[in-house]
Amino acid sequence: MSVVENSKLCVVGAGSVGSSLAYAALIRGSASQVALYDIASAKVEAEVLDLAHGTQFTEARVSGGDDLAVVEGSHVVVITAGAKQEPGQTRLELASTNARILESLLPNLLERAPDAIYVLVTNPVDVLTVVAQRISGLPPQRIFGSGTVLDTSRLRWLLARRAGVTTANVHADIVGEHGDTEFPLWSSARIGPVPILDWRSGEPFKASELDGIAREVRDAAYTVIRGKGATNYAIGLAGARIVEAVMNDEHAVMPVSTVQRGIRGIDGVALSVPSVVSGSGAVPVAETPFSDDEVRLLQTSAAAIRASVDSLGV
Repeated sequence: MSVVENSKLCVVGAGSVGSSLAYAALIRGSASQVALYDIASAKVEAEVLDLAHGTQFTEARVSGGDDLAVVEGSHVVVITAGAKQEPGQTRLELASTNARILESLLPNLLERAPDAIYVLVTNPVDVLTVVAQRISGLPPQRIFGSGTVLDTSRLRWLLARRAGVTTANVHADIVGEHGDTEFPLWSSARIGPVPILDWRSGEPFKASELDGIAREVRDAAYTVIRGKGATNYAIGLAGARIVEAVMNDEHAVMPVSTVQRGIRGIDGVALSVPSVVSGSGAVPVAETPFSDDEVRLLQTSAAAIRASVDSLGV
């Protein structure tokens, strides 16, 4: 798929994440049309009305409701529907409930938007990406998860603040599970052209400090959930950015979650590695360098996700 003219995005789920994603997409002009679907009639109608009231200030149109007809004609469908993560609850503990929701929802979406690219945001996103790909039968590049795009943004923000540079100059990725076994690719992390441990503008980074930053990134969602009940703004922006990479056929490199087909010996499990995101979907970058320790961590992450998928019996 090349650059989409008169592009349509449908966001499935009008909760805090779905509404924030639709709002971000509307403001950023991620698509010409933004539709919001949810089975909760009053909620989705109120969200659509609230968004529509601001369209004087945007170039995109907004629509939506509780009728699946709003999905028709979508070029990208982003699924945010599902039970939300409660304080103290891990993403993997959400798997069973949200897998059942997908089993009933996805066939209906595919009937109305058979040619769309599907992006999963609902947690646990890696597990549900495997479930969704199995249910849909779509090739892995056409149905993928938001993965660690948000985690990577969190990492780059923390590193930029510490180094005293703008976030755009930090090149570092979180990979693996979007969850407790995720980790940074420190072996290839850079600030500008400088390897992170060689950075000397100000106080140099130490390995122990980087470990602390990685923990802060991993636990960031729990911190936000304790304070306000949900994460929504940043994932909304991250989701809108992924949509743009598809709609504009950007071939942007982003750590989205795809069902892997042999990267570092991993097969049949969805997790995040740097991937090329374009109008055709998402394809992992096979040449991504990993240290020996990072390969081990990636395989540990894959094993955790596989155990959760296997426990569902899907």
